[in-house]
Amino acid sequence: MEILKLAVDWAKTEVFSTRFFIFFAVLFLIASIGFWQLGKTDLAKAYIIPTLVAGVLLMTIGLGLFYTNKSRITQFEKAFSADAPAFYQSEIERSESTLKEYTIVFKVIPILIIIAALLILFVNTPTWRAISITTIAMLIIILLIDGTAHSRIEVYHKELKLFDNI
Repeated sequence: MEILKLAVDWAKTEVFSTRFFIFFAVLFLIASIGFWQLGKTDLAKAYIIPTLVAGVLLMTIGLGLFYTNKSRITQFEKAFSADAPAFYQSEIERSESTLKEYTIVFKVIPILIIIAALLILFVNTPTWRAISITTIAMLIIILLIDGTAHSRIEVYHKELKLFDNI
């Protein structure tokens, strides 16, 4: 039963965390509307589409993860009731694969940030500058939220390993 509580608690914290994707998505969408309504310069007008795209991407990520993790809570209870050892093994495997995915994320996103920063340096048009700056902002938000999620799944995985006798 402790494993089920651990898994449900982890899923609930993930549900809470994904709300930050939605929060930042709303901020990007508001920024897009602000640039659309108030933007007078070429650079301000150039931010309309990139901030809109970033907002939609973050909203998609946030809502997708929110509903996935929300439904996991009930799935965890059913899977644990059906076969506790199989549930334990599947959670060990899922957490290990997720940890490997985060390793890739934390290598790729900084490279994308560097590429976007180089675009700012070498391409001096308002559109590319707005795209690059918005991309950097969005990727930093993803790194911040994924950094905490990585830390949580790492702790979750270690705590699961303590129940190795199932």
